[in-house]
Amino acid sequence: MPRQLAPLALQNKREIYGLLFRASAETLIEVARDPRRLGAEIGFFSILHTWNQKLQAHPHVHCVVPAGGLAPDHSRWIDSQQKFFLPVDVLKEVFRGKFVEGLRTLHAEHKLDFHGTLAVLQNPKTFAAWLRPLFRSPWVVYSKRPFGGAQHALRYFGQYTHRVAISNHRLITLADGMVTFRWRDSAHQNKKCLMTLPINEFLRRFLLHVLPPGFVRIRYFGWMAHRRRGASLPLCLQRLAESGRFLEAEPTEKGTCTPRPLWTRPQCGGPMVLIQRLSSLELRWRPPPVPAALQP
Repeated sequence: MPRQLAPLALQNKREIYGLLFRASAETLIEVARDPRRLGAEIGFFSILHTWNQKLQAHPHVHCVVPAGGLAPDHSRWIDSQQKFFLPVDVLKEVFRGKFVEGLRTLHAEHKLDFHGTLAVLQNPKTFAAWLRPLFRSPWVVYSKRPFGGAQHALRYFGQYTHRVAISNHRLITLADGMVTFRWRDSAHQNKKCLMTLPINEFLRRFLLHVLPPGFVRIRYFGWMAHRRRGASLPLCLQRLAESGRFLEAEPTEKGTCTPRPLWTRPQCGGPMVLIQRLSSLELRWRPPPVPAALQP
């Protein structure tokens, strides 16, 4: 989001962060479905981050998207182009329009709170005038090829899914009422720097990123949505296997071809076989397995 929206977001975290999820997801789904772009139904998950390396307010979402999707009639898998997934300039314009329209709707439905210097925005005309410059502000949609492939991307984001703002290994010292921590300067080739803040300022910055109770910061969309993925994911794997995108067929001793297993063990390369699927409730009440040494 543009920097000028940060104060409004801090006073309305649930509404603004929820709008950030919706606007970004609707943008990806709409542009990907356009026959002039990808022409496919996509699935993805989004992770909300509200901080930068200095612990300042910087709300944004990361979207992890497969490089392709299902045809509208679900008859085949459609690959994205090699050079890019979706045009970034188009994503910027669509995202900006959806987000600003969402802000207008929230204001019209009286779902936004305004305190302090923002209290004047309660007036509809003042709020409309405040929104107008947003169409002239640069909106950032950044898309890049994952370094090392999909597994690397998942491993990278796995470090941040249940972490807030800063991890312990970045904390250096706590002395004389000052906190020193390590941060990465992306503007200067990710140079590692140290920052020292008074305890009160460090706590203030950290508490900026506490989310409302029950707020979900990892969400799934498209054919990855919870209500759809039970049927959609097996279909995607089937269409991918049929397309030859991966899972190439391997010849057997008799000369016939058998499909490669979908999952293999990383150490030995042997196939992993799905034995049982458990719901979250079943996992909660399922007892731990009995070690082999204790079995009769």
